[in-house]
Amino acid sequence: MNERSVLDGPASNVLQLRPSVDQPVVRNPGVPYDASWFDSMRVNLSAVDRRVATLGTRRSVKKDAQAAWLLKAITLIDLTTLNGDDTAGRVRRLCAKARQPLRPDLLDALGVEQLDLGGRPLTTGAVCVYHRFVATAVDALAGTGIPVAAVSTGFPAGLIPHELKLKEIQASVADGAHEIDIVITREHVLTGNWEALYNEVRDFRKACGEAHLKAILATGDIQTLSNVAKASMVCMMAGADFIKTSTGKEGVNATLGVSLVMVRAIRDYHERTGYLVGYKPAGGVSTAKGVLNYLILMKEELGRRWLEPDLFRIGASSLLADIERQLEHHTSGRYSAFNRHPLA
Repeated sequence: MNERSVLDGPASNVLQLRPSVDQPVVRNPGVPYDASWFDSMRVNLSAVDRRVATLGTRRSVKKDAQAAWLLKAITLIDLTTLNGDDTAGRVRRLCAKARQPLRPDLLDALGVEQLDLGGRPLTTGAVCVYHRFVATAVDALAGTGIPVAAVSTGFPAGLIPHELKLKEIQASVADGAHEIDIVITREHVLTGNWEALYNEVRDFRKACGEAHLKAILATGDIQTLSNVAKASMVCMMAGADFIKTSTGKEGVNATLGVSLVMVRAIRDYHERTGYLVGYKPAGGVSTAKGVLNYLILMKEELGRRWLEPDLFRIGASSLLADIERQLEHHTSGRYSAFNRHPLA
Protein backbone atom coordinates (compact mmCIF):
# COMPACT_ATOMS: atom_id res chain seq x y z
CA MET A 1 0.00 0.00 0.00
CA ASN A 2 1.26 3.47 -0.80
CA GLU A 3 2.05 5.70 2.12
CA ARG A 4 -0.55 8.39 2.75
CA SER A 5 -0.31 11.46 4.91
CA VAL A 6 -2.98 12.14 7.50
CA LEU A 7 -2.75 15.72 6.20
CA ASP A 8 -3.71 14.81 2.63
CA GLY A 9 -6.35 17.21 1.37
CA PRO A 10 -7.61 20.43 2.92
CA ALA A 11 -10.55 20.41 5.29
CA SER A 12 -12.77 21.99 2.65
CA ASN A 13 -12.59 18.83 0.51
CA VAL A 14 -14.88 16.98 2.91
CA LEU A 15 -17.47 19.66 3.58
CA GLN A 16 -20.11 17.52 1.91
CA LEU A 17 -19.47 14.74 4.41
CA ARG A 18 -19.90 16.89 7.51
CA PRO A 19 -22.89 16.03 9.68
CA SER A 20 -25.51 18.64 10.48
CA VAL A 21 -25.38 20.33 13.87
CA ASP A 22 -28.48 18.47 15.08
CA GLN A 23 -27.39 15.01 13.92
CA PRO A 24 -27.51 12.61 16.89
CA VAL A 25 -24.35 10.76 17.84
CA VAL A 26 -24.71 7.02 17.31
CA ARG A 27 -22.17 5.40 19.59
CA ASN A 28 -19.07 4.08 17.86
CA PRO A 29 -19.17 0.25 18.09
CA GLY A 30 -15.67 -0.18 16.73
CA VAL A 31 -14.62 -2.35 13.80
CA PRO A 32 -12.60 -5.58 13.45
CA TYR A 33 -8.85 -5.14 13.70
CA ASP A 34 -7.33 -4.38 10.31
CA ALA A 35 -3.77 -3.05 10.15
CA SER A 36 -4.28 -1.77 6.61
CA TRP A 37 -6.35 1.08 8.07
CA PHE A 38 -3.29 2.65 9.69
CA ASP A 39 -0.03 0.96 8.73
CA SER A 40 0.66 3.43 5.93
CA MET A 41 -0.19 6.55 7.94
CA ARG A 42 2.56 9.15 7.95
CA VAL A 43 2.68 12.77 9.14
CA ASN A 44 4.41 15.64 7.38
CA LEU A 45 5.72 17.73 10.27
CA SER A 46 6.28 20.81 8.11
CA ALA A 47 2.68 20.64 6.89
CA VAL A 48 1.46 20.36 10.48
CA ASP A 49 3.46 23.42 11.49
CA ARG A 50 2.20 25.45 8.54
CA ARG A 51 -1.44 24.55 9.17
CA VAL A 52 -1.25 25.28 12.90
CA ALA A 53 0.46 28.62 12.28
CA THR A 54 -2.61 29.87 10.38
CA LEU A 55 -5.19 29.11 13.08
CA GLY A 56 -4.78 32.33 15.04
CA THR A 57 -4.08 34.57 12.07
CA ARG A 58 -6.65 33.82 9.37
CA ARG A 59 -9.55 35.19 11.36
CA SER A 60 -10.06 37.60 14.23
CA VAL A 61 -12.57 36.84 16.97
CA LYS A 62 -13.27 40.02 18.92
CA LYS A 63 -15.78 41.72 21.21
CA ASP A 64 -19.24 40.14 21.30
CA ALA A 65 -18.18 37.29 19.03
CA GLN A 66 -15.27 36.46 21.33
CA ALA A 67 -17.54 36.53 24.38
CA ALA A 68 -19.94 34.14 22.65
CA TRP A 69 -17.14 31.73 21.77
CA LEU A 70 -15.85 31.83 25.35
CA LEU A 71 -19.32 31.06 26.69
CA LYS A 72 -19.39 28.10 24.31
CA ALA A 73 -15.97 27.01 25.59
CA ILE A 74 -17.32 26.85 29.16
CA THR A 75 -19.90 24.27 28.10
CA LEU A 76 -17.07 22.09 26.74
CA ILE A 77 -14.84 22.03 29.82
CA ASP A 78 -14.29 18.83 31.77
CA LEU A 79 -13.65 20.66 35.05
CA THR A 80 -10.92 18.59 36.63
CA THR A 81 -9.16 17.95 39.91
CA LEU A 82 -6.55 15.17 39.90
CA ASN A 83 -4.28 16.05 42.80
CA GLY A 84 -2.76 13.95 45.53
CA ASP A 85 -4.33 16.21 48.17
CA ASP A 86 -7.90 16.07 46.80
CA THR A 87 -10.64 15.79 49.41
CA ALA A 88 -14.38 15.26 49.30
CA GLY A 89 -14.83 18.93 50.22
CA ARG A 90 -12.71 20.09 47.30
CA VAL A 91 -14.64 17.86 44.91
CA ARG A 92 -17.96 19.27 46.16
CA ARG A 93 -16.68 22.82 45.63
CA LEU A 94 -15.56 21.85 42.13
CA CYS A 95 -19.04 20.48 41.42
CA ALA A 96 -20.61 23.70 42.70
CA LYS A 97 -18.41 25.62 40.27
CA ALA A 98 -19.44 23.27 37.44
CA ARG A 99 -23.09 23.97 38.22
CA GLN A 100 -22.56 27.74 38.21
CA PRO A 101 -19.34 28.48 36.31
CA LEU A 102 -19.90 32.25 36.08
CA ARG A 103 -20.79 34.68 38.87
CA PRO A 104 -24.46 35.84 38.66
CA ASP A 105 -23.42 39.50 38.38
CA LEU A 106 -21.18 38.66 35.41
CA LEU A 107 -23.98 36.76 33.68
CA ASP A 108 -26.21 39.77 34.24
CA ALA A 109 -23.60 42.17 32.86
CA LEU A 110 -23.25 40.00 29.76
CA GLY A 111 -27.02 39.98 29.32
CA VAL A 112 -27.19 36.19 29.36
CA GLU A 113 -28.57 35.53 32.84
CA GLN A 114 -31.40 33.55 31.24
CA LEU A 115 -29.10 31.72 28.84
CA ASP A 116 -30.55 28.33 27.98
CA LEU A 117 -28.57 25.73 26.07
CA GLY A 118 -30.85 23.03 24.75
CA GLY A 119 -33.08 23.00 27.80
CA ARG A 120 -30.30 23.32 30.40
CA PRO A 121 -28.54 26.31 31.99
CA LEU A 122 -24.92 27.27 31.43
CA THR A 123 -22.73 24.61 33.06
CA THR A 124 -19.42 22.95 32.31
CA GLY A 125 -19.40 19.83 30.15
CA ALA A 126 -18.48 17.42 32.96
CA VAL A 127 -16.52 17.02 36.18
CA CYS A 128 -13.47 14.73 36.10
CA VAL A 129 -12.09 13.09 39.27
CA TYR A 130 -10.29 10.03 40.58
CA HIS A 131 -12.35 6.90 41.28
CA ARG A 132 -12.30 7.58 45.03
CA PHE A 133 -14.45 10.69 44.51
CA VAL A 134 -16.89 9.47 41.85
CA ALA A 135 -19.73 8.82 44.31
CA THR A 136 -19.15 12.22 45.95
CA ALA A 137 -19.32 14.01 42.59
CA VAL A 138 -22.39 12.06 41.46
CA ASP A 139 -24.18 13.07 44.64
CA ALA A 140 -23.12 16.73 44.34
CA LEU A 141 -24.31 16.91 40.71
CA ALA A 142 -27.58 15.01 41.15
CA GLY A 143 -30.35 16.46 39.00
CA THR A 144 -28.08 18.75 36.97
CA GLY A 145 -27.42 16.53 33.97
CA ILE A 146 -23.68 17.18 34.32
CA PRO A 147 -21.84 13.88 33.77
CA VAL A 148 -19.08 12.62 36.04
CA ALA A 149 -15.90 11.35 34.36
CA ALA A 150 -13.47 9.10 36.21
CA VAL A 151 -9.82 8.60 35.27
CA SER A 152 -9.02 4.93 35.34
CA THR A 153 -6.78 1.98 34.42
CA GLY A 154 -3.93 2.99 36.72
CA PHE A 155 -3.97 6.67 35.75
CA PRO A 156 -1.61 8.32 34.92
CA ALA A 157 1.04 5.69 34.08
CA GLY A 158 -1.29 2.78 33.27
CA LEU A 159 1.17 0.18 34.52
CA ILE A 160 -1.03 -1.86 36.86
CA PRO A 161 -2.15 -5.39 35.85
CA HIS A 162 -4.78 -5.59 33.14
CA GLU A 163 -7.29 -7.35 35.39
CA LEU A 164 -7.06 -4.54 37.94
CA LYS A 165 -7.62 -1.98 35.19
CA LEU A 166 -10.88 -3.68 34.25
CA LYS A 167 -11.99 -3.86 37.89
CA GLU A 168 -11.24 -0.16 38.39
CA ILE A 169 -13.40 0.72 35.38
CA GLN A 170 -16.24 -1.45 36.64
CA ALA A 171 -16.01 0.06 40.13
CA SER A 172 -16.27 3.62 38.79
CA VAL A 173 -19.25 2.69 36.61
CA ALA A 174 -20.90 1.07 39.64
CA ASP A 175 -20.41 4.31 41.59
CA GLY A 176 -22.19 6.27 38.89
CA ALA A 177 -19.50 7.50 36.49
CA HIS A 178 -20.96 8.34 33.08
CA GLU A 179 -17.56 8.51 31.36
CA ILE A 180 -14.28 6.67 31.87
CA ASP A 181 -10.98 8.28 30.83
CA ILE A 182 -8.58 5.35 30.37
CA VAL A 183 -4.84 5.44 29.77
CA ILE A 184 -3.38 3.16 27.16
CA THR A 185 -0.23 1.10 27.65
CA ARG A 186 2.37 3.27 25.95
CA GLU A 187 4.66 0.27 25.43
CA HIS A 188 2.24 -1.13 22.86
CA VAL A 189 2.66 2.03 20.77
CA LEU A 190 6.40 2.37 21.25
CA THR A 191 7.00 -1.24 20.18
CA GLY A 192 4.46 -1.20 17.36
CA ASN A 193 2.29 -3.87 18.98
CA TRP A 194 -0.90 -2.41 17.55
CA GLU A 195 -3.03 -5.50 17.93
CA ALA A 196 -2.24 -5.59 21.66
CA LEU A 197 -3.36 -1.96 21.90
CA TYR A 198 -6.56 -2.79 20.02
CA ASN A 199 -7.33 -5.75 22.30
CA GLU A 200 -6.61 -3.70 25.42
CA VAL A 201 -8.94 -0.87 24.44
CA ARG A 202 -11.57 -3.36 23.28
CA ASP A 203 -11.53 -4.91 26.79
CA PHE A 204 -11.82 -1.45 28.36
CA ARG A 205 -14.79 -0.61 26.15
CA LYS A 206 -16.56 -3.83 27.20
CA ALA A 207 -15.90 -3.10 30.88
CA CYS A 208 -17.40 0.39 30.50
CA GLY A 209 -20.82 -0.93 29.51
CA GLU A 210 -23.05 2.10 28.89
CA ALA A 211 -20.44 4.56 30.17
CA HIS A 212 -18.52 6.31 27.40
CA LEU A 213 -14.84 5.55 26.93
CA LYS A 214 -12.24 8.30 26.44
CA ALA A 215 -8.88 6.86 25.38
CA ILE A 216 -5.90 8.90 26.61
CA LEU A 217 -2.93 8.49 24.24
CA ALA A 218 -0.36 10.31 26.41
CA THR A 219 0.92 11.98 23.24
CA GLY A 220 3.91 13.48 25.02
CA ASP A 221 5.19 9.96 25.74
CA ILE A 222 4.69 8.18 22.40
CA GLN A 223 7.41 10.14 20.60
CA THR A 224 6.19 10.74 17.04
CA LEU A 225 3.18 12.23 15.31
CA SER A 226 2.93 9.10 13.18
CA ASN A 227 2.52 7.12 16.39
CA VAL A 228 -0.16 9.61 17.46
CA ALA A 229 -2.04 9.11 14.19
CA LYS A 230 -1.85 5.32 14.34
CA ALA A 231 -2.76 5.10 18.03
CA SER A 232 -5.74 7.37 17.38
CA MET A 233 -7.02 5.10 14.62
CA VAL A 234 -6.47 1.89 16.59
CA CYS A 235 -8.33 3.23 19.63
CA MET A 236 -11.28 4.29 17.46
CA MET A 237 -11.30 0.90 15.72
CA ALA A 238 -11.49 -0.68 19.18
CA GLY A 239 -14.60 1.37 20.04
CA ALA A 240 -13.38 4.51 21.80
CA ASP A 241 -16.08 7.19 22.07
CA PHE A 242 -13.43 9.91 22.43
CA ILE A 243 -9.70 10.12 21.89
CA LYS A 244 -7.80 12.36 24.30
CA THR A 245 -4.31 13.81 24.17
CA SER A 246 -2.89 13.57 27.64
CA THR A 247 -3.20 12.83 31.32
CA GLY A 248 -1.93 16.33 32.11
CA LYS A 249 0.98 14.70 33.93
CA GLU A 250 3.36 14.30 30.96
CA GLY A 251 6.18 16.70 30.21
CA VAL A 252 4.33 17.83 27.07
CA ASN A 253 0.56 17.66 26.99
CA ALA A 254 -2.00 19.04 24.50
CA THR A 255 -0.62 21.00 21.56
CA LEU A 256 -2.29 22.29 18.42
CA GLY A 257 0.01 20.14 16.25
CA VAL A 258 -0.93 16.93 18.02
CA SER A 259 -4.57 18.01 17.98
CA LEU A 260 -4.50 18.55 14.22
CA VAL A 261 -3.18 15.02 13.67
CA MET A 262 -5.80 13.52 15.98
CA VAL A 263 -8.76 15.37 14.49
CA ARG A 264 -7.65 14.42 10.98
CA ALA A 265 -7.64 10.79 12.17
CA ILE A 266 -11.19 11.32 13.49
CA ARG A 267 -12.17 12.70 10.10
CA ASP A 268 -10.64 9.68 8.36
CA TYR A 269 -12.51 7.30 10.66
CA HIS A 270 -15.78 9.14 10.06
CA GLU A 271 -15.27 8.92 6.29
CA ARG A 272 -14.64 5.18 6.55
CA THR A 273 -17.41 4.24 8.99
CA GLY A 274 -19.90 7.08 9.31
CA TYR A 275 -19.43 7.15 13.11
CA LEU A 276 -18.71 10.38 14.97
CA VAL A 277 -15.88 10.13 17.52
CA GLY A 278 -15.16 12.88 20.03
CA TYR A 279 -11.94 14.70 20.83
CA LYS A 280 -10.50 15.97 24.11
CA PRO A 281 -7.30 18.00 24.48
CA ALA A 282 -6.10 17.99 28.09
CA GLY A 283 -3.22 19.62 29.90
CA GLY A 284 -1.82 22.97 28.85
CA VAL A 285 -5.08 24.52 27.65
CA SER A 286 -5.16 27.20 30.31
CA THR A 287 -5.92 30.56 28.66
CA ALA A 288 -8.96 32.03 26.96
CA LYS A 289 -6.82 33.08 24.00
CA GLY A 290 -5.46 29.56 23.64
CA VAL A 291 -8.83 27.84 23.82
CA LEU A 292 -10.14 29.95 20.93
CA ASN A 293 -7.55 28.32 18.67
CA TYR A 294 -8.86 24.87 19.63
CA LEU A 295 -12.43 25.95 18.86
CA ILE A 296 -11.32 27.29 15.48
CA LEU A 297 -9.42 24.06 14.78
CA MET A 298 -12.50 21.93 15.46
CA LYS A 299 -14.78 24.19 13.43
CA GLU A 300 -12.49 24.29 10.40
CA GLU A 301 -11.35 20.66 10.41
CA LEU A 302 -14.45 18.77 11.51
CA GLY A 303 -17.33 21.21 11.33
CA ARG A 304 -19.90 22.81 13.61
CA ARG A 305 -21.18 19.47 14.93
CA TRP A 306 -17.91 18.97 16.79
CA LEU A 307 -18.44 22.11 18.87
CA GLU A 308 -20.92 20.38 21.18
CA PRO A 309 -20.01 18.62 24.44
CA ASP A 310 -21.03 15.19 23.15
CA LEU A 311 -18.12 15.39 20.67
CA PHE A 312 -15.66 17.91 22.10
CA ARG A 313 -14.32 18.39 25.62
CA ILE A 314 -11.42 20.32 27.06
CA GLY A 315 -9.72 18.88 30.12
CA ALA A 316 -8.86 21.86 32.30
CA SER A 317 -8.93 23.50 35.71
CA SER A 318 -7.39 26.99 35.56
CA LEU A 319 -8.89 27.69 32.10
CA LEU A 320 -12.27 28.59 33.57
CA ALA A 321 -10.80 31.34 35.76
CA ASP A 322 -9.09 32.96 32.78
CA ILE A 323 -12.27 32.81 30.71
CA GLU A 324 -14.10 34.56 33.56
CA ARG A 325 -11.45 37.29 33.63
CA GLN A 326 -11.75 37.82 29.89
CA LEU A 327 -15.53 38.02 30.09
CA GLU A 328 -15.32 40.53 32.92
CA HIS A 329 -12.91 42.58 30.84
CA HIS A 330 -15.45 42.43 28.00
CA THR A 331 -18.15 43.94 30.22
CA SER A 332 -16.08 46.42 32.25
CA GLY A 333 -12.96 47.18 30.21
CA ARG A 334 -10.78 46.13 33.16
CA TYR A 335 -8.98 42.91 34.10
CA SER A 336 -9.76 41.70 37.59
CA ALA A 337 -7.56 39.71 39.94
CA PHE A 338 -7.71 35.92 39.79
CA ASN A 339 -9.01 35.80 43.38
CA ARG A 340 -12.26 37.29 42.10
CA HIS A 341 -12.75 34.18 40.00
CA PRO A 342 -11.93 31.26 42.28
CA LEU A 343 -12.01 27.85 40.63
CA ALA A 344 -13.72 26.21 43.60
